[in-house]
Order: sequence, then C-alpha cells, then structure tokens
Amino acid sequence: MFMTMDGVLQAPGGANEDTSNGFEWGGWSFPYGDDLTDQKLAKIMSEPYDLLLGRRTYEIFAAYWPYHGDHPIGEMFNRIQKYVVATTPVDLSWANSTLISENVAEELRKLKNGDGPALLVHGSSRLVQTLLAEQLIDELHMWIHPITLGKGKQLFQEGTNPQQWKLVETVIGTKGMIVATYVPDGDVQTAPIPDGELNAAEIARREKHAKA
Repeated sequence: MFMTMDGVLQAPGGANEDTSNGFEWGGWSFPYGDDLTDQKLAKIMSEPYDLLLGRRTYEIFAAYWPYHGDHPIGEMFNRIQKYVVATTPVDLSWANSTLISENVAEELRKLKNGDGPALLVHGSSRLVQTLLAEQLIDELHMWIHPITLGKGKQLFQEGTNPQQWKLVETVIGTKGMIVATYVPDGDVQTAPIPDGELNAAEIARREKHAKA
C-alpha cells in the first residue's frame, strides 16, 4: 500500500490515474522514492507471485503494462496470472486474466488456499476492504509517505476487524518515506487498571461514563 500519513492511497502514481470524486493530487508519491525504498520493492517483487487486483487498478495496469513488455515489471506482469475482482463489466483481454465476480469472499479464500505462488495486491482500495474484513491478508507492506491530503480513498476506509499486527521489517528512506511490513499477530491485548488500584474518583468516572 502506497499511502499518505493520513491513510490516503488514491492515485499515487500519476495525475490521471484516478480522478474519481474530484481527486486532484494524482502522482503525490513521486518525490519520495530513493534507492532504499526501491530495493525494498524489488525484494518483494523478486519472489514468485500472481496479481490480485480490484477492477480500477486492473484497468490502470491493463492500459499500460501490455505496451511496456520490454520493462522487467511489464514482462513479469504480462506473463503471470492476473485475478481481477469486479462486479461490473471489465475487459479481460490482457493475457492470463481471470474474473472473480460472485461469492467474492468465498472465491478469494479458495484462491488463497489453493496451489500457486503468493498473491500480490497493488492499490485496489475497495478490494482491500474485503481482504481486511475477511482477514485474508498474510503480510501488509505500508509505504508511508511524509504527506497528508485530507481526502481520497483510504486504506481503512470502511474500518477493519480488531486485531494485532506484528512489525517484522522497516525501511526508512532518505526522503522521509517509511516502509513498514506487518503480519497478523492475534487478538487485541489490553491492559486494564487492576481493580486493587481503583480509587473513589476512578470508580465515579467509570460509573458516569457507563451511564452516558
């Protein structure tokens, strides 16, 4: 997920990538990449994978990468399997593309548990909401850019299930970008005030808010 500090992930790559809802800051990620963050991306994409994409991200990729097969990423994207989640019509003429349109959560779970390489998701903000809700994410790479936008599609647009995440790797770029990799880490752990340490003021506060 290429995202801003306030969680926006809409159109990081170009001005006309996704202008829906009047979004006007397309290409906001451009100033912040460097060798360190590029190496992290290269590491992720060096392992075998297929692509799992939402409709809009799939259409962005399909309008670009088939015409740039001489680029290493284009060569890879054109060759591997592409799974696109869409409930409206989509052109599947990009080679090796498969549509998932019904019983989406069930089909994604089958796909995840089946044979084959890892499923790599780029962008796809709507699809990510389903993956979060169904707890289908094994690894989350957050490319946090030193910028806030205040509006736009967000990573946690529709909320998510309460759960802990374990930080397993960080990369701090020279231009302020932080790449943080998380894996699921069980249920949320809390640390309440031991009842033996309660005083009258705290008891009164709890009673007040319990009635609110």
